[in-house]
Amino acid sequence: MRPVQKITRKFDYSDLDLDFIAHPTTKDVVKKTGLDAIRRSVRNLILTNFYDRKFRSYIGSNAQKILFDNINPFTATFLKDAIIEVIENFEPRVKLAEDDDNGVIVAVNPDQNGYNVRITFTPINTGAPTVINLFLERIR
Repeated sequence: MRPVQKITRKFDYSDLDLDFIAHPTTKDVVKKTGLDAIRRSVRNLILTNFYDRKFRSYIGSNAQKILFDNINPFTATFLKDAIIEVIENFEPRVKLAEDDDNGVIVAVNPDQNGYNVRITFTPINTGAPTVINLFLERIR
């Protein structure tokens, strides 16, 4: 009798591409997989305000509201805390970097009237750290 061979499948994350770009051959919506899906999810969580999602009004960071405050180091600290909180609470696929700034660096950029945000995290199923750079500015 032959031993039973176990087939293991590596789990990969997938999500719809919210740019809704059609696949050139199938004309279907392209999906984001792996690290791209996680990056998009983190970005969407940061840019989501409270009450933007109808039946999950508690999901969001309110970063857009914070952007309308005066640009100073105190506001950058509030923005950093909001980003850390939303990632830790609603993105179970990532672990923020364990350093002095918890993987989130928010730098004030008064010349461009916004904030440079650098997020360093490690996806749960990989060991490689990943960096997301965002520029957050208020839009009227």
